[in-house]
Amino acid sequence: MEREGNDYDLGGDKSLPVSSSLDDNDKNSILNSTLLLDHVGEVTLTFHSNGLSWKLMEPLENDVSSCLGIKYVSKIVTEIKLSDIYAVELIDNRLTHISNLPRTTERTCSGHDIKMYYFTVHGFIRSKNQPSQWILAEYTFGHKHLQTCQMWVNQLNESLKLEIERPKNLLVFVHPRSGKSNGCRNWEAVAPIFSRAKVETKVIVTERAGQAFDMMSNITNKELNSYDGVIAVGGDGFFNEILNGFLSPRLKAPYPPTPPDFVHSAKDNGDSLVVDENEILEETSSQSEDQFPLISSPNQRAPKISNSKDKAPEFPVPNEWFRFGIIPAGSTDAIVICTTGTRDPITSALHIVLGKKVHLDIAQVVRWKTTPRSEVEPFVRYAASFSGYGFYGDVITESEKYRWMGPKRYDYAGTMVFLKHRSYEAEISYLDVGLEETNSTSKRNRESSLLQSLKAQRRAERCICRINCKVCNEKPNNAATEICSLTPHLYSEKRWVKSKGRFLSVGAAVISCRNEKAPDGLVADAHLSDGFLHLILIKDCTHASYLWHLTQFTRRGGSPLNFKFVEHHKTPAFSFTSSGNESVWNVDGEMFQAHQLSAQVFRGLVCMFATGPAV
Repeated sequence: MEREGNDYDLGGDKSLPVSSSLDDNDKNSILNSTLLLDHVGEVTLTFHSNGLSWKLMEPLENDVSSCLGIKYVSKIVTEIKLSDIYAVELIDNRLTHISNLPRTTERTCSGHDIKMYYFTVHGFIRSKNQPSQWILAEYTFGHKHLQTCQMWVNQLNESLKLEIERPKNLLVFVHPRSGKSNGCRNWEAVAPIFSRAKVETKVIVTERAGQAFDMMSNITNKELNSYDGVIAVGGDGFFNEILNGFLSPRLKAPYPPTPPDFVHSAKDNGDSLVVDENEILEETSSQSEDQFPLISSPNQRAPKISNSKDKAPEFPVPNEWFRFGIIPAGSTDAIVICTTGTRDPITSALHIVLGKKVHLDIAQVVRWKTTPRSEVEPFVRYAASFSGYGFYGDVITESEKYRWMGPKRYDYAGTMVFLKHRSYEAEISYLDVGLEETNSTSKRNRESSLLQSLKAQRRAERCICRINCKVCNEKPNNAATEICSLTPHLYSEKRWVKSKGRFLSVGAAVISCRNEKAPDGLVADAHLSDGFLHLILIKDCTHASYLWHLTQFTRRGGSPLNFKFVEHHKTPAFSFTSSGNESVWNVDGEMFQAHQLSAQVFRGLVCMFATGPAV
């Protein structure tokens, strides 16, 4: 049966009838033994090619447990898949009292205690109430002969070694002040899982903002190749810091496409590795500790990242083997919720040690001009979840005044920004790839009531990103490791569509951005790896209308995009130019001032230790 915690101490002296042998009658059986399953009784344990199964030798006389005087019938688990086992341990022998051994016929007893040897199989079960949450489970088997236990441990460990997707060596960054300062505590809670799974970890607890970015951007490819992945123990912003440190010096890709009348004169040589140390210092000096923490004090200069010729050939990007993981400890943890389905450190740790893999789209955001009068100088950032202007930028700016409030400052800042109800003049152009828009003002004015009904029906049948998602698993025509397969929009016929006016907000979602306050996220049917951004344009409207729009995000099954003042476009690339009074961009929690900006998405650019949500 599944159980958590330590074993009970057993005592006794009668030996169990034992039979250990290869089962010649069952071709699928590798090993078969009669063992004592802790807290259950005597079982026949069988090792098949796909896992373990066991059968009780005799019915339990009283399969009823009691807790606080309440009796309930326990359900005994009888199997575990090999893919759900993350460790097997041999336990030192201990004395077991005879009263705790199962009653078997013709058992002789020569005393009160018997020396037993045990081994524990560590795995997990799925929560019945929350299918995406994985719960630790232990199955402890006993035998009076050490050789039998050792044989099982050796056989299982040899089989686990064949699970080649599982990591052996990881680089771990811990943000001690992320969210409610849970970084170190959450890592201490999951560290035993990595230890039992024999995963080597190099743990770095960051001491200053921007440290993880610096280390990831300056790490040699020789050292990077020694790891199977990088783990961020923190929030979305901390993960974004690590992601940018990884991609900025290594990813060679062209800048986003722009419409013909988009005014910038920078020459694109197909290499977007452009980061300036002064810009890093300027853009991140006011960020909070649990957002994008590229914060540097005036005396801390971020390193200038150059295109090192010896990096790209040694460590190709994209890289199918190297994966990223997140142990959630932030304020919202939207990325980990979208990739694992739950905001649970144990579940995330199990996804990592079991070597799960899912691809994740990454947006490349390029600022061409900071202000209308500034020089054209491209500045690149990467985003894994969301980039927003107007309301979203104003909220993060306002929240900096209330850092002493902790994560609650975002709710307070959001209320203050909503009451001010600012709108901004801007022109947005997006690349039309022939997909029907979910909602746009021009189309809605032309649609009949019948078409409206059909659209409502299609929304009810929208395809939600789940584990083994067909949309995300659809392979592009080109090789998966080529940049052209990640950006097919650069090599196809382009048609640009413009939207100009006053906007309360402009947002581009890479993923659905589900979180505890928005159960369906910003765009319920956004996918982890389909190669599209969801461009959401909120035109100027009344306070009441905007409030109704925002409240729809808090409802499961809400319709926040079903308003006349809302435009929603599914696109691989867009450009943005502001005019008049300006807000700032919020790129995965980083304040990003930009008068002129363009963005594109790279399909499945990085791999995550995850499977996608179960439901």
